[in-house]
Amino acid sequence: MLEELHVFGVFLPSALVWAVVAGVLAHVLRGLWQRVSWSGVFGHAGVWELALFALLWWALTIGADRFIHYG
Repeated sequence: MLEELHVFGVFLPSALVWAVVAGVLAHVLRGLWQRVSWSGVFGHAGVWELALFALLWWALTIGADRFIHYG
């Protein structure tokens, strides 16, 4: 996971790219989660959003390591 990705002509650390993608996905899923009427039952929303972001980042990183072959 120490590789760099070539994004729009700039080499970026792959962890940064996957973190940004996870953040965007978490933001989209947060809007869907807030529409569910029982979402408040599970406690503080901020904790769940952080957990969702961490799980998405982890899943994207694992998926990239398994399915994207660098160099």
